[in-house]
Amino acid sequence: MSSVKLRHGSLFSGIGGFDLAAEWAGWENVFHCEWNPFGQQVLKHYWPNAESFNDITKSDFSKYEHTVDIISGGFPCQPFSTAGDRRGTDDTRYLWPAMLDVIRAVKPRYVVGENVHGLVNWNEGLVFNTVCANLEAQGYEVRAFLLPAAGVNAPHCRYRIWFVAYNATYTNNKRYAHQGKKQELERARLIKPNERITWDSFPSEPALCGGNDGLPKKLDRITFPEWREETLKSYGNAIVPQVALQIFKAINEYEIQKLKTK
Repeated sequence: MSSVKLRHGSLFSGIGGFDLAAEWAGWENVFHCEWNPFGQQVLKHYWPNAESFNDITKSDFSKYEHTVDIISGGFPCQPFSTAGDRRGTDDTRYLWPAMLDVIRAVKPRYVVGENVHGLVNWNEGLVFNTVCANLEAQGYEVRAFLLPAAGVNAPHCRYRIWFVAYNATYTNNKRYAHQGKKQELERARLIKPNERITWDSFPSEPALCGGNDGLPKKLDRITFPEWREETLKSYGNAIVPQVALQIFKAINEYEIQKLKTK
């Protein structure tokens, strides 16, 4: 897979589903933000060179203005999930406005957001339309996709809504100041054979849910017995990185085509 060396930051990072997909895409993980102690331990273990933020509502991301190409985030889904009370914007876990604040501060060229299918129809699509309108007000072109994990051969559907936004006016000053055109075109790092996911080896309901989520064993090898409950919750909240990777591949190809036309 051809790749450009984009700089990526993740929000609501969990145990690093977006970060793992970015690594597979050949990108640099610059920062992550996660309040849960278990998730923090996993992120710091596997991406020690990335800056760690804790509370998104109290962290200052402005130093990354125009130096990060893409921000991703699965902003908390509990306010919209059919498994909960669906309190929506009245839920204290409604944190899309906090993610928008980071986007305003960093001004990435791309934004990729993820949430449960229930967000689409909550209150007649109020929050879905708000997310799109907020991004468009910041100069982004926005597309939304309803994608199932089964689309990347997972043994379950797991439909999620994915927002993909692009702002052509935002340029990563750091990347373009230090890298020439030839350096932009490179080969992405290949996934090591022992880290490659083969869905066929997983039952439909594995003991720790990791198989269904497509996360490799390396992301749970550092779990501790007393944190077994945290492991289960983390897998339940994690994105399927193979789905994110398909979006990241499309971004790579678009960036490569832009370079070829320069």
